[in-house]
Amino acid sequence: MALPSFARQRSLLTCLLAASLSQPLLAAAPQASKPASPITATKNAEVLKVLPFTDRADYESASRGLIAPFSGQIKNADGQVVWDIDAYKFLDANKSPESVNPSLWRLAQLNKHAGLFQVAENIYQLRGMDVSNMTVIEGDDGLFIIDPLTYGETAKAALELYYQHRPKKPVVAVAYSHSHGDHFGGVRGVVDEADVKAGKVKIFAPSGFMEHVVAENVFAGTAMSRRAQFQFGSLLPRGEKGQVDTGMGKTIAVNGAISVIAPTDLIKEPYETHRIAGIEVEFQLTPGTEAPSEMNFFLPKQHALCMSENTTQMMHNVLTPRGALVRDAKAWFEFIDESLERYGAKTDVMFISHNWPVWGGERIRTFLADQRDMYAFLNNRTLNLLNKGLTSAEIAEKMDKLPGDLEKKWYTRSYYGSLSHNSRAVYQRYLGYYDGNPANLNPLPPVDAGTHYVAAMGGAAAVLKQMQAAIAKGDYRWAATLGNHLVFAEPGNQAAKDLQADALEQLGYQSENALWRNIYLTGTMELRNGVPAYTGGSTRSDLGRSMTASQFFDYLAVRLDSDKAQGHDMVLNWVFEDVKQPFVLTLRNGVLTHREGKQNPQANVTVKMDKSTLDQISMRQLDFPTAIKQGAIKLDGNGKKLGEFLSTLDTFNQQFNIVTP
Repeated sequence: MALPSFARQRSLLTCLLAASLSQPLLAAAPQASKPASPITATKNAEVLKVLPFTDRADYESASRGLIAPFSGQIKNADGQVVWDIDAYKFLDANKSPESVNPSLWRLAQLNKHAGLFQVAENIYQLRGMDVSNMTVIEGDDGLFIIDPLTYGETAKAALELYYQHRPKKPVVAVAYSHSHGDHFGGVRGVVDEADVKAGKVKIFAPSGFMEHVVAENVFAGTAMSRRAQFQFGSLLPRGEKGQVDTGMGKTIAVNGAISVIAPTDLIKEPYETHRIAGIEVEFQLTPGTEAPSEMNFFLPKQHALCMSENTTQMMHNVLTPRGALVRDAKAWFEFIDESLERYGAKTDVMFISHNWPVWGGERIRTFLADQRDMYAFLNNRTLNLLNKGLTSAEIAEKMDKLPGDLEKKWYTRSYYGSLSHNSRAVYQRYLGYYDGNPANLNPLPPVDAGTHYVAAMGGAAAVLKQMQAAIAKGDYRWAATLGNHLVFAEPGNQAAKDLQADALEQLGYQSENALWRNIYLTGTMELRNGVPAYTGGSTRSDLGRSMTASQFFDYLAVRLDSDKAQGHDMVLNWVFEDVKQPFVLTLRNGVLTHREGKQNPQANVTVKMDKSTLDQISMRQLDFPTAIKQGAIKLDGNGKKLGEFLSTLDTFNQQFNIVTP
């Protein structure tokens, strides 16, 4: 048996999943922020005249029920900061600065409320200790926790704060409301997996939960992680010229340990009632809404409705800017309507997995109806306009405000999702990215297009002059369009990058949408200072072991470089001996496919290992060559073929360029 050479491939499987499943810790580059221009200052001041800033009801709701405030930092075992609410003390200023849209400043202040809050009898929330909320429901014989935050460190700190002020009952059940990491990743901070396996703790989740956890976070994980840096402004300094909020909460935590414990109980029916810790809970399954796997909760005794993330204190994303599967706005508004019809007359308090609750039956019914109408408008108006022949860009420009009273409701404002982006998402869902115009069927890529545009406009100096004129007039969108062409045509032209940064910066200062602000300002930072180097990160994840063996091979196929794989056709048998799962992998024509439950007697090599060994490799507790030396992996046949196969796998660049070629 010939052994493979791993000199070049040693780290390929060791870091196979890490890039996709962790948010890297990156040092923010120095940023020379500029002040808001007089035009931006004027535009932001005008916002104060058109929205109901005298309405302080949300400030009362955000602070209602406060038992114990939270301040300071949460650190991991190595002393690294995972969460720092004190970084947002600048928001204590009453007057919004010229560099922040006053509407966004208001929301950022509301999201700064942090601590332990009582929502209703036996219902408590830990807010402001992560981007999401953790809800604790006190039962007869223990606690039922909904959404244990993103990281074990933040979840543990939240539970400890709760225990400082409430009886120390054991956690007997946890529910993941949906398949996004900030709603399950801290589970090991509140329960021990051994207790789950022993039947002492139940884990509830919506049908399809585990499949979607992997599908959304792994296959396009590297690109999503990089784009998330823009969306959440994770590299920006906190401050009035930097990151102030993410709409749903302050920011995405870093340096923590994200994990998942497989559910013990899946909710599969449209409505299911379970008794948890002596509490009656009705689950409403809502697939295909804010997440492909999601559910709401109703507690009859407390007349309390948890809408998870299907309604929030703002417009949500039909397609998140970081990238994901496009969501179904039609299913979304229909499920909200079902909640309104089934629970509206019976609900006295509604709480959600982000932001703050809503109290009072009439307010709740109006809130649900308004959010339903908002998503219905997004879906139906987009379809109306696309059937009139308008393109995605034209629809986005035309849908500049919500109809009727919706436009002046705080909880329909575009803090997270936006009419512009969401209408494009609906268009994409029904018609795809192509707008039907033959000129856009096969457009030039950005560098080629930029080169042609700059040449047609008379060269770089002429374009710079036009950018300066546009900026002087406050036409920042046009300046950014011109600048993008020039930067892609001449990426070494620092004057072009500086002007482009100036335009994006003012667009960021004007944005009501927290994500748009973060995206614009991160682009500004990278144009001025370059792409920050990846420092390896210290976020720890055990999500890799949640992948099925089949998903693992699906991801190998994503990592395969088809150019490198040409001329390396082979067949590999792969057997996970502990779970008795055989596979056959076929590398042919630069394409990798696999079949489960099969073996090929003509295979070049057979790889035998336990699934638990793969889990250790994916979590970077073990590497492939060491596992072979230790006998944890056995090879039958031509072992060199395995090394040859591994040499065809790509290691993705964590910090690819976005605002430059």
